[in-house]
Order: sequence, then C-alpha cells, then structure tokens
Amino acid sequence: MDRKPRDSLVARVRGALSELHPSERRLADVVLSFPGDIASYTATELARLANVSNATVSRFVRKIGYGSFEEARQAVRAEQQAGAPLFRVGSGGAPLEGAVAAHLEQSRLNLDRTAAALDPAEIDALAEAALAAPRVRVGGFRAGQPMARYLGWQLQQVIPDVTVFPRDGETLAEGLTALGPGDCVIVVALRRAPALLPQAVAAVHDSGAALALIGDLPGLDSLPARWRFGCATSAPGPLLNHVAVMAVCNLIAARAIELSGAEGRRRMSAIEEGHARLGEL
Repeated sequence: MDRKPRDSLVARVRGALSELHPSERRLADVVLSFPGDIASYTATELARLANVSNATVSRFVRKIGYGSFEEARQAVRAEQQAGAPLFRVGSGGAPLEGAVAAHLEQSRLNLDRTAAALDPAEIDALAEAALAAPRVRVGGFRAGQPMARYLGWQLQQVIPDVTVFPRDGETLAEGLTALGPGDCVIVVALRRAPALLPQAVAAVHDSGAALALIGDLPGLDSLPARWRFGCATSAPGPLLNHVAVMAVCNLIAARAIELSGAEGRRRMSAIEEGHARLGEL
C-alpha cells in the first residue's frame, strides 16, 4: 500500500496493519496506544517495551514508509508541535502533584509572551476599524470557533451588524461573498486549522475588507492581513493552552466598547432596556 508523505504516523500504521507479521503487529499496538512516546524513546527502548527485536523496529518503520526510526521520531515531534492531542499524551500519564501549578505557570508565561509582542496602537486601530465598518465578521474553526463566538458576542454590545462564521449549515462562500471595502473581518487562526483556511483568508483579503488574524497558526505572518496578533499557546499537557488567545479577544472587545463613545453607550442602554422589558436577566 502507498504511504503518502503527509500521512500521519497513526494513519500509516493503521494502513499497514494487514501487512504486518505478528511481532510487528505487537509493536503496532504499542505505537497506536501512545504514538507520542516515540518522540522520546530510542529504537531499543521501544523494542523492549513491545517485547520485539531492534530488527523488528527497523522493518516496521520501513513498512510504514519511513527511511529510519529517527525519521519516524521527527514526524511525531512535528505532530506534537502541530498540537495533535493524541501525540502529546504519554503512556506514563501526568503526575497529579504539581499539575495545577504547572498549568497556571504556563498560562502566566503565555500571557506574558503574548502581551510583550502586542502593540496597543494596533489593537485600537482594529477596534476603530470594527466600529466604523458597515459589517463585521468574526471567524474561527475548530478550537477557534468558540473564541470567535465570544468575541463576536462582545462586539455586538456596541456594533449592530456582527456575524460569526461559519454558521451552522453555512458554507464559507455564503458567509464571505458580500464582503467589500470598509468591512472588517477578524479570524481566530489556531494550529490544526482546516486546509481551506488560507483560501478563506485570501478571499477576505481580495474583497478589500480590513482583516485581522489572531492565534498561533504557523506561518501566520505569511498570510495577507492588515493586523496579526500572535499568541503563545505552549502547554504542559496534551491540550494547547489558549488562555492568551482569549485574553487578546477580550482586549479587542473591551477597547471597542471603550472607544465606541456616545453611540456605543446608546446601543448598550437600549440592550439593557430590552433585558428589563423581556425580564431576561
């Protein structure tokens, strides 16, 4: 069976299962259970864990399409860097003692690193562009979607026409086609984004709308946008830490509200009157 160069290690192993000898199948079971461990194991350590020979490990990695065990290790490290949880969890589990402190410390470090790279003038420029825009669109995919919903919801406090995309059942074309110069689009672009994200960003850019990108996506600086806000998302566990991403979304929304002036306050007052009339809160 052909192993595509972009196939993950897990996809390669699963695709080769029917071709494996019993000892190789035993090794495959170990790899599929905790693929991330390969990044830190030597070939000898993996062979010992699966109770197979070093020669079996060598045959196995060649059968799944790698030239060497080191090449397979590098592929796993790339998956870990991309943020795949399956490759970031190990067979040993995480010790409970100190786990909370480790996560809190990493959150603090991520916030510090993100804040150090922020330009307050750029945040205000984006907030003012959103306030002046006829239409504001906030987009996010996968983990970025709930953050986009949060940002869109808060911007609605002072901006009448805010839509989060993609909405349920909506294609990207349906959500982006009406955009034009003067509109403002904010996209939360996080690692492991769908393959169509660059095309979506290019379509927004080509529409003439002012575009901002927030996130940790590799190559964020190479995407066409007026503003880019990089966020640190390192984590001690299997899931990337998105505290700094949410903090940037909160900051943008807060500045939009603060800069909205009398018109924004009128809208916020009308919303509060509506809450009282409907007895919602």
